[in-house]
Amino acid sequence: MVLVVAVCLIKTASGFANGKVSLSCGDMTPRHGHDSSSKPAPYNITLDKHTFSPGDRITVTLRVVPTSGSIHFKGFLIEARDAGNPDGPAVGSFSLLNPSESQLLHCDHTQGSAVSHTSKSKKTEIQAVWEAPKTPPSGVQFMATVVQKYKVYWVQIPGPVVSLNGATGVPPPNPTPTTTTTAAVTATLSALTRPVSHSPPGFSEGCGRSKSCLRDPVGCDPGRDPLCFFLSFTPEERTVLFELSGPADGYLSFALSLDKWMGNDDVYLCVRDGDSVDINAAYVSGRAHPEFASENVLSDTAWQLADGVIQCRFRRDILLPRQIESRFSLDQSYFLFIAHGRAEDGVIYRHDRQPLISTHQTVITGLPENLAGSRSPLLIKFHGVFMLVAWMTTVTTGVIIARYFKHDWPETRLFGRRLWFQVHRALMTLTVLLTCVGFSLPFIYRGGWSRHAGSHPYLGCTVMALSFIQPIMALLRPATDSSRRYIFNWMHLGTGTIARVLAVVAIFLGIQQQALLLPGPWSTGVLAGCVVWGVLVDLLLEFHSKVVIVSRFKKIVLAVFLVGNVGFLSVLLNTIRNV
Repeated sequence: MVLVVAVCLIKTASGFANGKVSLSCGDMTPRHGHDSSSKPAPYNITLDKHTFSPGDRITVTLRVVPTSGSIHFKGFLIEARDAGNPDGPAVGSFSLLNPSESQLLHCDHTQGSAVSHTSKSKKTEIQAVWEAPKTPPSGVQFMATVVQKYKVYWVQIPGPVVSLNGATGVPPPNPTPTTTTTAAVTATLSALTRPVSHSPPGFSEGCGRSKSCLRDPVGCDPGRDPLCFFLSFTPEERTVLFELSGPADGYLSFALSLDKWMGNDDVYLCVRDGDSVDINAAYVSGRAHPEFASENVLSDTAWQLADGVIQCRFRRDILLPRQIESRFSLDQSYFLFIAHGRAEDGVIYRHDRQPLISTHQTVITGLPENLAGSRSPLLIKFHGVFMLVAWMTTVTTGVIIARYFKHDWPETRLFGRRLWFQVHRALMTLTVLLTCVGFSLPFIYRGGWSRHAGSHPYLGCTVMALSFIQPIMALLRPATDSSRRYIFNWMHLGTGTIARVLAVVAIFLGIQQQALLLPGPWSTGVLAGCVVWGVLVDLLLEFHSKVVIVSRFKKIVLAVFLVGNVGFLSVLLNTIRNV
């Protein structure tokens, strides 16, 4: 499915905050999608020796330059290279002095040939011990890549060169070491020139006529509604103009996908970094952090920040060279995703809400249209519908029939059994069936257990188990005149009551899930009203059973209950339909 950054579950993305940067062993360049800083590095490398023999151990220290004030660093990568071939593989191996802040990496088929960070905690100094190999080169130079923050880092900071004892012709240290920079998108950022409240002019003009638009809520105008999520694309002769707007603390993004599942998706991100916005192309492979594009495929980029709203626009060629494999051709049809979430120092985190997904595929260069979308997958919507009908209507009605109408139809029979019992059994059987089907749908959609749903799935599993226990208990119940009948009555009542309470709690938690986030707080109020309505009717009928008011009173209360219950239920089901 997509998405965007991720970006329905996924662990929180923070670049390579855990220091597992073996992919960068060769060029020592972070895969951050930004260039190495051109400013002088405020860090240096020092050694406790200047010559060595095979097997010698040298303490290597990476620290902040004393005159740099309160500067620190979060990430680092230290290697030793042949001074005569600094672009060659790492030589020697390291051991740790700060195991809580540093770790060994496996580079160039040698365990421990590099040292990196273990977390993004702030550091001012790190040490490690380097051991010379048995057949070392005549000179060894130490290098370090240091990350101050996600977008600010220095690649291959040169350190001292140590000489092999007795060696001649040791190459001097390279005063201007080769530093490689990430060949990634570094979009030209420019502020939209007209300082308007929410949206630059023309953002929502022409939807369905000259450009295609996907909006949430449907038909919203980003120029008037700061809560409007908006994506438009306008085909031109050789390019497509994309415009994106929405409220977001950190980033706003959209993706092109061949299906409604995350993976193998073409992603475009507008990431806030302080008072500016980076506009980048990226690629999502599986449920992982987006990989920034290695080529700049965007042009005419522009952005604006206003009142908590991020807006950006850019152009992209419809067709790209074949070697740019991760970019999709814009003359094909795709599902569209819009997502947003937090960002820190340019690092994006998992999206705050379920992405808005277009209901059908659309050709990017096709005829203009107003697109519809939903933040809730169809299977999850049916899950909510089945559970609401089961535990807000059928089970409540079935309990009322069994508890208060048992003696009202003593001789009325249906298919050879008392009417109240047949109605009760039919409603409870329907409850179990709806629960079974509804219970299975999230597992079908997710393909397994959801790690981000909190206690909701655990409560759901408990309710499902109790739902199975109830009919089994009913089949094994003793006869009405049995001396052990009271045991069944209490167990049946207790199990059913516990199941109903847990089901209500699970439903309240369910409407707050990303995959079925109903608008609040009024939707929570409607659900609470439905629950209170059932409790009030139950209390009223219980009071009536003690003090008879009128003979037809219970039937009137039942009818009023059903009308009110269906009213509450209809509002909730319609809300689910529209999310």
